[in-house]
Amino acid sequence: MNRPFWRRSPCSWEARIRTRYRWPPSPPSAPTSPTRGKVHTAGTQQTHRVTVVEARQLVGLNMDPVVCVEIGDDKKYTSMKESTNCPYYNEYFVFDFHVPPDVMFDKILKLSVIHSKNLLRSGTLVGSFKMDVGTIYTQPEHQFYHKWAALSDPEDITAGCKGYIKCDIAVVGKGDNIKTPHKANESDEDDIEGNLLLPEGVPAERQWARYYLKIYRAEGLPRMNTSIMANVKKAFIGDNKDLVDPYIQVQFAGQKGKTTIQKSSYEPIWNEQIVFTEMFPPLCKRMKLQLRDADKVNDVAIGTHFLDLRKISNEGEKGFLPTLGPAWVNMYGSTRDYTLMDEYQELNEGLGEGVSFRARLLISLGLELLDTSSPEITCSTEVQVEGVPNISEVEEFFLFGSFLEATMIDRKIGDKPISFEVTIGNYGNETDGVYKPKGKGRKGSGDEEESELIQNSSDEEIDDDPDLAAVASTPPMKPVITDRNYFHLPYFERKPCIYIKSWWQDHRRRLYNANIIDNLADKLASCCLVQIQPLSFSSDHKHSLYRSAVNTDTAFNLEHIGQQAKTMRSQVKKSTVRDKIKLAQNFLLKLRFMAEEPQHSVPDVFIWMLSNGKRMAYARVPSKDILFSSVDEETGKECGKVKTVFLRVRPGFGPAGWTVQAKLEVYLWLGLNRQRKDYLSGLPNGFEENKLSRPGLPPSPPISLTYMMKQIFQLRVHMYQARSLFAADSTGLSDPFARVFFSTQSQVTEVLAETLCPTWDQLMVFENVELFGTAVELRDDPPIIVIEIYDQDTVGKADFMGRTFAKPVVKMADEHYGPPRFPPQLEYYQIYRGNCTAGEMLAAFELLQIGPNGKADLPPIDGPTDFDRGPILPVPLGIRPVLSKYRIEVLFWGLRDLKRVNLAQVDRPRVDIECAGKGVQSALIPNYKKNPNFSTLVKWFEVDLPENELLHPPLNIRVVDCRAFGRYTLVGSHAVTSMRKFIYRPPDKQANNWSSSGRSDYGAYTVPYGAHSVPYRAHSVPYGKKRKKGGEDPEEDELDESMLDWWSKYFVSIETLTEVRPPPISDTPLRAQNMQQGKLEAEFGNFEDWLHVFNLYRGKSGDDEDQNMADEDRLIGKFKGSLCMYKVPLSEDFSRESGFDASMGMFQNIPHNDPINVLVRVYVIRATDLHPADINGKADPYIAIKLGKSDIKDKENYISKQLNPLFGKSFDIEATFPMDSTLTVSIFDWDMVGTDDLIGETRVDLENRYFSKHRATCGVASNYAIHGYNVWRDPMKPSHVLAKLCKEGKLDGPHYGPGGRVKVANRVFMAGTEIEDDNGLKKPTEEHLALTVLRHWEDIPKVGCKLIPEHVETRPLLHPDKPGIEQGRIEMWVDMFPKEMTAPGPALDISPRKPKKFELRVIIWNTDEVVLEDDDIFTGEKSSDIFVRGWLKGQQEDKQDTDVHYHSITGEGNFNWRFVYPFDYLMAEEKIVISKKESMFAWDETEYKIPARLNLQVWDADHFSADDFLGAIELDLNRFPRGAKTPKQCTIEMVTNEAEMPMVSIFKQKRIKGWWPFVARNEEDEFELTGKVEAELHLMTGEEAEKGPVGEGRNEPEPLEKPNRPDIALLWFLTPFKAIKNLLCNQYRWLTIKIVTALLLLALFGVFLYNMPGYMVKKMLGA
Repeated sequence: MNRPFWRRSPCSWEARIRTRYRWPPSPPSAPTSPTRGKVHTAGTQQTHRVTVVEARQLVGLNMDPVVCVEIGDDKKYTSMKESTNCPYYNEYFVFDFHVPPDVMFDKILKLSVIHSKNLLRSGTLVGSFKMDVGTIYTQPEHQFYHKWAALSDPEDITAGCKGYIKCDIAVVGKGDNIKTPHKANESDEDDIEGNLLLPEGVPAERQWARYYLKIYRAEGLPRMNTSIMANVKKAFIGDNKDLVDPYIQVQFAGQKGKTTIQKSSYEPIWNEQIVFTEMFPPLCKRMKLQLRDADKVNDVAIGTHFLDLRKISNEGEKGFLPTLGPAWVNMYGSTRDYTLMDEYQELNEGLGEGVSFRARLLISLGLELLDTSSPEITCSTEVQVEGVPNISEVEEFFLFGSFLEATMIDRKIGDKPISFEVTIGNYGNETDGVYKPKGKGRKGSGDEEESELIQNSSDEEIDDDPDLAAVASTPPMKPVITDRNYFHLPYFERKPCIYIKSWWQDHRRRLYNANIIDNLADKLASCCLVQIQPLSFSSDHKHSLYRSAVNTDTAFNLEHIGQQAKTMRSQVKKSTVRDKIKLAQNFLLKLRFMAEEPQHSVPDVFIWMLSNGKRMAYARVPSKDILFSSVDEETGKECGKVKTVFLRVRPGFGPAGWTVQAKLEVYLWLGLNRQRKDYLSGLPNGFEENKLSRPGLPPSPPISLTYMMKQIFQLRVHMYQARSLFAADSTGLSDPFARVFFSTQSQVTEVLAETLCPTWDQLMVFENVELFGTAVELRDDPPIIVIEIYDQDTVGKADFMGRTFAKPVVKMADEHYGPPRFPPQLEYYQIYRGNCTAGEMLAAFELLQIGPNGKADLPPIDGPTDFDRGPILPVPLGIRPVLSKYRIEVLFWGLRDLKRVNLAQVDRPRVDIECAGKGVQSALIPNYKKNPNFSTLVKWFEVDLPENELLHPPLNIRVVDCRAFGRYTLVGSHAVTSMRKFIYRPPDKQANNWSSSGRSDYGAYTVPYGAHSVPYRAHSVPYGKKRKKGGEDPEEDELDESMLDWWSKYFVSIETLTEVRPPPISDTPLRAQNMQQGKLEAEFGNFEDWLHVFNLYRGKSGDDEDQNMADEDRLIGKFKGSLCMYKVPLSEDFSRESGFDASMGMFQNIPHNDPINVLVRVYVIRATDLHPADINGKADPYIAIKLGKSDIKDKENYISKQLNPLFGKSFDIEATFPMDSTLTVSIFDWDMVGTDDLIGETRVDLENRYFSKHRATCGVASNYAIHGYNVWRDPMKPSHVLAKLCKEGKLDGPHYGPGGRVKVANRVFMAGTEIEDDNGLKKPTEEHLALTVLRHWEDIPKVGCKLIPEHVETRPLLHPDKPGIEQGRIEMWVDMFPKEMTAPGPALDISPRKPKKFELRVIIWNTDEVVLEDDDIFTGEKSSDIFVRGWLKGQQEDKQDTDVHYHSITGEGNFNWRFVYPFDYLMAEEKIVISKKESMFAWDETEYKIPARLNLQVWDADHFSADDFLGAIELDLNRFPRGAKTPKQCTIEMVTNEAEMPMVSIFKQKRIKGWWPFVARNEEDEFELTGKVEAELHLMTGEEAEKGPVGEGRNEPEPLEKPNRPDIALLWFLTPFKAIKNLLCNQYRWLTIKIVTALLLLALFGVFLYNMPGYMVKKMLGA
């Protein structure tokens, strides 16, 4: 059965229009998160913040490590730390970028540790860590906080972990508010393995893997080269050979590889692979493939494709490693026009949406997990691939399209003939002239399979196909004028068609699966939570998915989501609806992600509009959306349906991207050629096919359609009003009118001057609208209506303001015009301007069929009888809303921060209020500078408004300046779009009756004194506790309350903020205060409980996607006041209380607005994470405060080279409200030369705080004290505050009773009744009772609200030149005291604590079992010349060495040597404070805070070479293992198993002696024992050290005895004998025996020869 002409895809148009508030007509191009969507190429401001805290377990001996932080091409280095494997840095780096989001998210963050880097040498890489920025941005709050990055060496993958870096990483964009816990105390019990720098779900143990990317070949390269010389050569010499030298460049995880260059080839064949070695799972999600053209001058990108590894892998139960292909991937980019210079080259680089097909690549990707015990390749390499894989066969596809309507063609294009070109890949492209595949000769039997794969089709297929002619473009047609802005093409009954044959690999199954998932996602999006059951898909879905083994994992994931959805639906309750909706939205995101098919073999379809042969505008249609399948679930959502397409301007052409170039109604069908018998079934009914005459050949597809059937309609457009429109004029207003387009007709509304909320109240009638197709189904699916809003200018063309879409309600001729469908109801339609919302429009649309009797059967137009607007018809009575009379009361309080207008200051302003044509004017302010408040506070007016609150028109606030000669100048305006929060609703009597709600009238709060206090813990975790032996519970240290100060409370407040468990209560409590994470006003509704602030705007709105940022530039001032709206007359139940002031209306009991003198006390504690302002990456910050005419700059007290300065200052400023109502606290960078630079500032509205019912003048403390660190600082005592609040609220009480009770408004509270004075005597008091009531004031009926507690607020610092980008944070609070009251006491002393002087005395007594490093070449004895070196961390320049114990052959050393280390220490922060100059050129000293750690090392001294490092130990003076009593008890477990060892603190123990092990890493990267040291640690305060001084080493005073070392006085005499003994007895033993034996034999032989003659003579003579 044929479908009607206007049958459209419900998934794209109908569903979108039904959800008007969610659907932008052109999808936003810039992602809000790095989801790798289509992004615009405009740069966005981002700041990357990296804090390198410390490093641990670095592999190496006696290192001098430096950390390099690298993002993209920017590198920054920490300072060098000498002779340590556990360096502490705490250095902060900021990287600023202004690039497109997609480029930013692909940048690699690399942390590297380098050994011995200096100016002359680059150093040795120890290890590195890599992660892309997109992964960081997807984390909660866009940050990692206090995480450990595991270092590895890609050049040595067998070595394992090379160490850890503790760091904070954050990515900050516009409007991002980074919330980080306070850095109060560094805990040394960090669980490194449990806090690794890894996203959630990534295993801690990652393996090395090899990523094999195989690149086979490329096809479809553009028939041109962007090289200028090549094109000149081709133009003048006529060189016709291919002008492209392509190669592939691949980037992944900071590595880069490329293929060889194929000279002069449009279809290059590489058959190569690129291998990357990287950890798995990788922390870099995308692999970038770029097809480039090699050139002698500059290589140029032809196309870019991104492989998202998340889409080709799965980490679930039935997951798989990243696997792709072999498959074709398509590349898109700029147009394929023949040009010398490509001005849209950025599209080829992968930025933005490609507007044309560029090429396609045949690739595959595989992954192999490596066995690190047998590594092979550790870097990128290129090797040859054997042959080409056998992939799916090539199939013949058929694309058919019919252009049913072409309207809204921009008149700037010109009146030249216009045609439309449709391409899929290179097929249909007139530039390349590819209409059919070219056959190539066979290369032999061995290449037959490859040739079949590579070519689009075989020669036989081409010859056997009689129907190869393709029609890829419509005939050129001259456009016809629609109105002053647009043309249309006069297609009328004759609709041109196109058809294209193409040949692609048959990967339809993958596209079918994507369509199935898309279908499920569309159902979920349309029904969300109400009908979530469709998510559990049918057996047809399962059957379709399970037909492909590749998608078994997809089917499993879908079933899992479906089961979760069923479970979720059964658990939906009223209290959990919001959470379940969020869960359903997560399901939707998962489905959308699964629907993105990475192996998309069939390219997208492009529709280009050509004018006089030039490409003017385009549309891109995903091929899967128009793909046909015999199974409905697998069919594309736009296949065989009329699709409304808006053509977009090609990049760089025309004005902004929101302009429409043309609107098409097009029918598209894509499928296999053998399936094309039903390709016309979706077209509207009633047409005849016009085909090319081909004698003797089968009929071809039609080249046009002629419609014989049409229907006549009348369209009625009821334009009522619009609100929050785009400000198009410099005044901040617009002169709006609406232009309505339907089919080929258009009409406009009247122009309303100077308003952003026009009420047109106009009916527009479109007569004789011709629609083609059957009338029956037009009723269910009518064509869309386009409404554009313009600003009328006196000179020049009207400015575009926004666009929206609607579908009319259709009435057929035989239908009755009545309920429920008629008359249509007014609805709000969201207006869009490009990617931004630009207001809302209230309208209704009806399409009425004209029957045989003509217009006589149409319903009459019943307009208001009292209207006289000439030819303009008002909205009929049945459609316009029902009105009621309302009274609007306006509180005129004052104007603030008005800027200059037309170079003149505002002097005599007035406020005009208007709503629905009625309004009221405020009193004139005679002198704005002298007093910006109004003299008359309340005025009112009555107006007729709709009874439906949703249809209420906006209320407009305008401020005008009354100037000389009766001139009025518009200063600024504000539109209150919703009046709902200002509607007065009579109080429900039962709601305030506590007994009726189930609560007793006489409840009680029992709040014992001190119950809301927190014990102070001033030391490292566990703070203030001693660990008992045997694992007993820790016991609390007793606190000396006389030693406590304000900082004690501050630090315990920070601990309470980050504490997981509720802190215990001790006998000596320390009161915590509220640490406000963010602005205080953010928690209390900007303190607009009765006094509201309306921002006034002037100037044109910007096209910035972040409208809030654009509005800040247009801000001209503020109007302070309020509104109250109610129906008149009031109900009879309304009763006026005694003392009702009729002149104040509903605004009773508000204070007067006369000027008030106030003492403002500003406390500034510290600033954190400041943006660097100097070239050295630091800043020299100081505080500047401005309030009215008071301008304080604390320039003399700047803090040198600090990004986290501790100020601890208070400032007293006298101010007068309302003139001085805005407090500005700024942080400046001090410069020796030139002006100081602003780092950031924060603004505080003091007036709203002062008048707020939350009593923000002075925070309510947690307890009341008259002396000490927690003294009550409000001049009014709690009892006075409570009495005042009860009087203002007309409450009964307070009534103080016996037993520590107080009664207020039938509520009873209990608390303590005694207080200690300065002498320690206890006195009775009622203040604790009153304070308890104040702390629970929100529980008081009717008038109760939360009172501001004692607090410290953390406010972001912003810079005017970098709007929305946080430049740091400042911790502060503000107190305000009226001058008319009792003067407050002195300001709290919050000056920073001065570090306390200590002296650490370390005596090195002995060493034992030190490894013997030296071998005597003569004697062969093992020995070491031992000495011990020590220093405090951060004071490497104060290294101290013992003397040398020479020739120790047992590892024993005797020293009796004393080290003396004076240092400054902050007890609360557990940090040593060091002040020193960074370099000899530094102007002043820089302060560093470093953990208190003692480093001891053992060395072997050498005379003629560098000393040999043997081992080391680092002792945290706050928490280190207790020393062993004997060397035998001293084991390596004291270092490797600290958690099980008894720990001590030298700050508590004061003196300790024992044995500690020296350790070093061996070749297997494991700790081994290299010696033991007996040491004595003695900590003394500076005063104690001055009274009892000692000398270093063994010097006076109090010298140590000389050690009892072995006597080596005769060593010079004995050494030769030992050497001879070693030579003869050890090294040359057998040689010596042989020589001695030979000598003995020789001696015997000599004696024999000597005695033989005599003996023979004697024998011969017979003697």
